[in-house]
Amino acid sequence: MTTSVKNNFMPPALISNLQQVLISRNDAVEEQSNSKSKELNGKCCSNNGDEANVEKDSEKPVILLTNGEGIESPGLTSLVEALVRDCLFNVHVCAPQSDKSASGHSVTVRETLAVSSVEMNGATAFEVSGTPADCVSLALSGALFSWRKPVLVISGINMGSSCGHKMFYSGAFAGAREALICGVPSLCLSLNWKKDVSSESDLKDAASVCLPLIYAAVKDIESGIYPKGCLLSVDIPITPLTNKGLKVTKQSMCRSSLSWQAASANRHPSAGHFRSNQQSLGIKLAQLSRDASAAGAARRLNSHRKNVEIESIGVAGKFNTQQKVKKYFRLELLEKESENVDDDLDFRAVEDGFVAVTPFSLSSTMQSEIQTLVSDWIVAAKCK
Repeated sequence: MTTSVKNNFMPPALISNLQQVLISRNDAVEEQSNSKSKELNGKCCSNNGDEANVEKDSEKPVILLTNGEGIESPGLTSLVEALVRDCLFNVHVCAPQSDKSASGHSVTVRETLAVSSVEMNGATAFEVSGTPADCVSLALSGALFSWRKPVLVISGINMGSSCGHKMFYSGAFAGAREALICGVPSLCLSLNWKKDVSSESDLKDAASVCLPLIYAAVKDIESGIYPKGCLLSVDIPITPLTNKGLKVTKQSMCRSSLSWQAASANRHPSAGHFRSNQQSLGIKLAQLSRDASAAGAARRLNSHRKNVEIESIGVAGKFNTQQKVKKYFRLELLEKESENVDDDLDFRAVEDGFVAVTPFSLSSTMQSEIQTLVSDWIVAAKCK
């Protein structure tokens, strides 16, 4: 695997082969992994409750994982399996209970979140009835785990690109950005998932492709030479194992087109659920008592309901002022081709088969500086 960076993007002195850098930086890590595996006779990752194993786990670097697609997402599962396999990290997971893919950086206020433990082999895991930003904020607060700040936060693997303006909608990217807000370095991992083409095996391959970058980041964070205030968005091409290499890129203008479509009431699950609840309530009342007053009350409740369900104003025409108009719409995200074909952009790099690594800062005025810091990190890694 090679790294490609155009000369007009960074100074020539900063151009380097990132993959070779990561491989060279992690030779020691791999040797350490092999020695630990031999020492523990393949039992270092077993959940047998042995005190010696617990003590060894406490000495490992802590990594926190989250995602946008929920605790049961195959992308998250593949990443957990890959990280615990070599027994180098103390892996913790705090992820949404359900799919929060397009939740952006929303947080839950004035509501109580439910947190439940989840069985994930080799990791300590919790599911949260909130957003990815909620999960990371809670995990780093000290209220859930015994530690306050892990070495690294990783969000993913997301089943879909986070290139361009998609990052503003992405729950996965928001999880990584929340970590950066809390002062913890983070990565957002995304696979350029294509419907009817990609499979779960591609997610496992994507996790393997990202491991060298994760190993190098953890080692240099602990050494104090990793760029400060940096979030790396890593977008993996559709066929991870045949990628052309890692390429440091800039954020493109790529975005999804928002398409709102009118929908009928029978396509709105919550509406059907509401009506079924009302019907079941009436049945229960009838079964509990044959009192005429109760039956009359139920009939009056139905007669007073004057909601008019329509698909659009044009179809409905004019309404009586006593009636309440209710409409249903569904949002669909449609892929929109980017007109900018600059090879240095994240979208173009991924489409061309590269693994796009895009640095982000919390401050737009520091974005160019972050690009330089990341490049300096790569150069420093290559020198050793």
